[in-house]
Amino acid sequence: MKIVDVLIERKIQSLNRPFSYVVKDDALIEVGERVLVPFNNKNIVGYVINVTKSDKSIAELEKEFGYKLFEVRKIIDEKPLLTPELILLANEIKNYYLAPYISILQAMLPLSLKPTSSSLKGPKIAYEYFVKIVSDNEDNLTPKQIELLRLVKNNGEVNKKDIKSPSILKKLIDNNHLQIIKKEKKRLVINATKEQKNFVLTNEQNQAIESVLHSKQNVTLLQGITGCGKTEIYLSLAEKVIETGKNVLILVPEISLTPIMVNNVYSRFNEKVAILHSGLTNAERYDEYRKILNKEVNVVVGTRSAIFAPLDNIGLIIIDEEHSESYKQDNLPYYHAREVAIMRSKINNAKVLLGSATPSFESKTKAMKGIYNFIKIDKRINKLKLPETLIVDMSKSMNLSRDSYLFSKPLISAINEALARKEQIILLLNRRGYSTYVSCRKCGHIFKCPNCDIALTYHKNDKMLKCHHCGHVELMSEYCPECGSNYIAYTGFGSEKIVSEVNRLFPSARVLRLDSDVSEVRGNIKKAIASFSNYEADILVGTQMIAKGHDFPRVTLVGIVLADVGLSLPSFRSSERVFQLITQAIGRSGRSDLSGKAIIQTYLPNHYSILLASKQNYDAFFNYEMRIRHIQQYPPFSFLLSIEVSAKNEEYVILAANDIVNNLNSKLQDEATILGPVAPYFAYQNNTYKRLILIKYKNSDKIKQEINKLLETFKFNNVVNVKINVDPYDF
Repeated sequence: MKIVDVLIERKIQSLNRPFSYVVKDDALIEVGERVLVPFNNKNIVGYVINVTKSDKSIAELEKEFGYKLFEVRKIIDEKPLLTPELILLANEIKNYYLAPYISILQAMLPLSLKPTSSSLKGPKIAYEYFVKIVSDNEDNLTPKQIELLRLVKNNGEVNKKDIKSPSILKKLIDNNHLQIIKKEKKRLVINATKEQKNFVLTNEQNQAIESVLHSKQNVTLLQGITGCGKTEIYLSLAEKVIETGKNVLILVPEISLTPIMVNNVYSRFNEKVAILHSGLTNAERYDEYRKILNKEVNVVVGTRSAIFAPLDNIGLIIIDEEHSESYKQDNLPYYHAREVAIMRSKINNAKVLLGSATPSFESKTKAMKGIYNFIKIDKRINKLKLPETLIVDMSKSMNLSRDSYLFSKPLISAINEALARKEQIILLLNRRGYSTYVSCRKCGHIFKCPNCDIALTYHKNDKMLKCHHCGHVELMSEYCPECGSNYIAYTGFGSEKIVSEVNRLFPSARVLRLDSDVSEVRGNIKKAIASFSNYEADILVGTQMIAKGHDFPRVTLVGIVLADVGLSLPSFRSSERVFQLITQAIGRSGRSDLSGKAIIQTYLPNHYSILLASKQNYDAFFNYEMRIRHIQQYPPFSFLLSIEVSAKNEEYVILAANDIVNNLNSKLQDEATILGPVAPYFAYQNNTYKRLILIKYKNSDKIKQEINKLLETFKFNNVVNVKINVDPYDF
């Protein structure tokens, strides 16, 4: 008899413990395999974390354990799913982020291999069948048989699908002239340019490469102004590391940046590249994962989750645009890819390169303290000038146009001038949709999400109201559900509305839109970027995904339609985010021999984040903002940890949250500042009530010790759920 300890697939704290099951003696089972087990009258998937043998009967074991033991229904895998290195990493993440262990394992694996019930329906290996020659002896063969034999001989191998006569093929197989072989089918086809471009590195680029390779610190922060050639530094570094026999992992923050980076990497490393991001189909992701696992590649390119790629012998991890908040997972296990990269680097003794024009305050501070190696490049390639920047005050009537309430006179004029010169334009608004909310002008009713109680956004393209938080959608009604009036008002605007306005004001311009709505359709991102790069459009309208990393030589004008939209968000990072977004957006203009211009429309023209971003002055912004952070004791001057308490009943949530605060205050009053409980920005979401508690602290050991004790008290609570978010971005 074998006893196995199993983590079940439910990733909540109350079930974050192993459950024991029994397995018959003759069954082969190992730690790290998935099993199908009965739980709460259902068959669910679990992950085996321990196997022990016992000579006792089930009855004796049940008496010893004090409860009924069920048998494992099925052993799903033939061998463990994760490499020893990834198991080490999973344990380190568990200890740092205090997350349910199963949530980390699920984050690490592609759909087909996740310890979840849905994985059982996930894609498996796909095969193609080919015909291969065994004997080319044509004696006693008919002309038709000889024809097919020669076809295969001349082509080496022929896809079985291409052979039109199955009966002749069968005859040739039966008499040992041909044989069928099967090959794994690769479902991801990458159409990338494989032409090697001969770049001559600048002195600054060469010095940066040498600094990374020979630094005593494993982690290097590269603060490089937009257009300074960071990508070429990444590729040249990767090349040098691969020459030593080691492998490279490259992360980008947005799916929209993967086609560009993949093209760059393919041009240098050909087929020895794998890609991992959520834009792939589950089948493609499964194939790429196995390709990495089978050691067929030297380089992996991907977004946040690619940090868990089963790549062995890692010598270098590159995090491009390391400041991007998209590297922070916004649900369990709440990991940050940058921190996980540093964990992996220690296990592999690898180098980590963090690149950004606007580094995160946490990384910049560590670089200033000497914890990270630091490189700064403040000149663009070929000494190109930064774009000329104009801040337009939208509160002044002299700047407003009679033709449009969205575009100012200076922006309309600049767009017309760029179009006349046959140059390209990027228009940025960090908000998707057509109208930010819809209301009834008669009774004031606002169309809200039934699950989250927040305003629905109107999308004109498909005439639907959508919740951007839980995904709820509904048809747009012509009448108010409250009073029956047809006086419906569409308030605010998003990227879809900007496109509509551009088409009205500039009817001859060719316009593309790129935001998360457009990117829902597979291939749209790559198609839009390729189209704009090939000058098949004059104006690209989009959200933050078009502000980072793109290099469009013909873009000479960037218009930021409403620069201060993010400053109203209740976050200590709001100014930092706005500064980063504006700086990155401005950097898309004037990246060739054509001079660039950027126009920033705002109602807060004197806000320091907007003023300093317009000048691309990161250091001045950093110094100013750091004084504010110091007064408020926000990162990097303290660590943060948030506790989310949730339940279907609001009263239970309030009671539990208050109990937690009282308990922590009694134990941590000298160690931490505890704020809350408060109702978060989205206090009711997916039919669940929430309260939030924030802890600021300096020493993590004592805090995490008490949080672990807290989690123990909720282990058997099936009504209230508690989630821990270490280093939260928002709260």
